[in-house]
Amino acid sequence: MTSDFKIIEEPKKTLSMHPQKFALWLFMITVVMVFAALTSAYIVRQAEGNWLVFELPQTFWYSTALIAVSSITMHWAYLAAKKDNLDMVKVAIIITTILGLLFTAAQYHGWKVLAEEGYHFVGNNVSVSFLIVLVGLHVVHLVSGMIVLLVSLVSTFKYKVHSKNLNRLQMCMTYWHFLGGLWIYLFIFLLLNHN
Repeated sequence: MTSDFKIIEEPKKTLSMHPQKFALWLFMITVVMVFAALTSAYIVRQAEGNWLVFELPQTFWYSTALIAVSSITMHWAYLAAKKDNLDMVKVAIIITTILGLLFTAAQYHGWKVLAEEGYHFVGNNVSVSFLIVLVGLHVVHLVSGMIVLLVSLVSTFKYKVHSKNLNRLQMCMTYWHFLGGLWIYLFIFLLLNHN
């Protein structure tokens, strides 16, 4: 009795990711590289001397708390979407957006305080310029994050966000957490390296 056995190998499972999520991760890696380059340049330039020592505006502490709380409310929106509680998703995204606007206003106020103390982008010292570039570039990315928040909010109103379709909200949450983490990194970096 002869029998022919064929061994059939199952195809290996490939790692797959939604193309938009992949693009988001590539973008965030690029942003990390930009800020890594800027903070490295900050350290190198600071070591050369002729570095103006000044205190960070108190407003930056408040803005740090705002961005941390906004990360919590963004996660709250995601958890609500997983449970199909769309009214709560709307409330959480609106609160997150308001906190993002307050964060941006606090950053602007910090710049204003620096200007009132005589520290300007050009003129005083490169240390102030570095601070303004780091904070300003982060705010630009935060504005893009608020646009993503608003798109997610509109999608929620159109019932395109729910437990069976979380891609857009997951990407929004990932980017928002990234922006919060990036600011906390920058704030700690500036605290440790401002003198």
